[in-house]
Amino acid sequence: MQRAAAALGVLAICLPVVGQGFAPDRSPRPQLRIEAGLGMATPASVSNKGFERWISGFRGRALRQGIAPAVFDASFGGIRYNTNVIERDRNQSEFTKQIWEYLDSAVSVTRVRNGRAALKEHRKLLAEIEARYGVEAELVVAVWGLESAYGSFRGDTPVIEALATLAFDGRRGKFFEEQLLAALKIVQAGDVPPDRMTGSWAGAMGHTQFIPTSYLAYAQDFRGDGRRDIWSDDPTDALASTAAYLARFGWRKGQPWGVEVTLPRGFDYGLTGERIKKPASQWARLGVRDAEGGAVGDFGRASILLPAGAQGAAFMIFDNFHVIERYNTADAYVIGVGHLSDRIAGGGPLKASWPVGDRPLRFSEKQEMQRRLTRAGFNADGVDGIIGPNTIAAIRAYQKSVGMIPDGYASYEILRRLR
Repeated sequence: MQRAAAALGVLAICLPVVGQGFAPDRSPRPQLRIEAGLGMATPASVSNKGFERWISGFRGRALRQGIAPAVFDASFGGIRYNTNVIERDRNQSEFTKQIWEYLDSAVSVTRVRNGRAALKEHRKLLAEIEARYGVEAELVVAVWGLESAYGSFRGDTPVIEALATLAFDGRRGKFFEEQLLAALKIVQAGDVPPDRMTGSWAGAMGHTQFIPTSYLAYAQDFRGDGRRDIWSDDPTDALASTAAYLARFGWRKGQPWGVEVTLPRGFDYGLTGERIKKPASQWARLGVRDAEGGAVGDFGRASILLPAGAQGAAFMIFDNFHVIERYNTADAYVIGVGHLSDRIAGGGPLKASWPVGDRPLRFSEKQEMQRRLTRAGFNADGVDGIIGPNTIAAIRAYQKSVGMIPDGYASYEILRRLR
């Protein structure tokens, strides 16, 4: 079953696709304009006659929560049911990228080069942010790079319109109504006028793609002008807000997110996974080395993560890995941010190869795997299509029973054997 998120992350909207706010290397502004033309917002009276009635009902709820009538009416002036938003919500791919495909884009040559340039351009600002919040500049820049390609892809969907559409007609109405109310509170506080509150189709905003509730809790006025402006071309407040968010959840300066490692022949793969933590010295006694063959430094208790099983890269991950998870819980996203930050700081590429012949499982195939594991006596603890700790444990038990390396990796080969 799904790994539980201990807190609502900045991008808690993402469903099967890794990294809701993941941006391409270059700004796709022309493409956005084309998409806007294809998915124009349709008047509620034409597309969904209940939308205006829903707005009327929500107005009462918002006013009872302290939203001023004038703020509500100004924010909802011209709001329409946005069919493009609903299409995006309902047509997310059943496939997820394999981690090596994701990292090829997340840590591309272009993104690394642009990240180093951004670090140099904003060095003074980032040094001030690092001094105040204790989060390394390279890490903040890496989040910026993945979320909006360093500000070039912040999204141009009207956030209040998108959230209203999703609250009325989406799959997570309660969640999006909560975000919509938070967006109105942001407008009421004077941080941004409603016409400038733009972002992704799912309501993530600004350079580092905060959702409204996270903005209310963690956004910073680092410029000291009385507004927490994450939308303008100036990234100051957005970068400070990201650092503040990570600091709030326990970022430890000087501790790596993770280190690429090699595992010795005969390694007990039952020791891998986030549930088992040991000091680096204990892992060293078990033969675990960094990618250069040396000992990993003592940065605290750590786990061994195999995001693509025994045939892919292995990482020793520390507490800072879990801090990045507060932004997005997908392992691929966390590794993408962490490795990009290392590359921006001057580090080299990963050394291990990946099982590039493997194809990703469809969501329905993950559900089938969970059903078949449970029927075979290896309890996956439910069928949700999410490969979490319980499913991984079931896969490991099955692998041991058939003489496979018990790495817990949900491959198509496992499903084929179960069939």
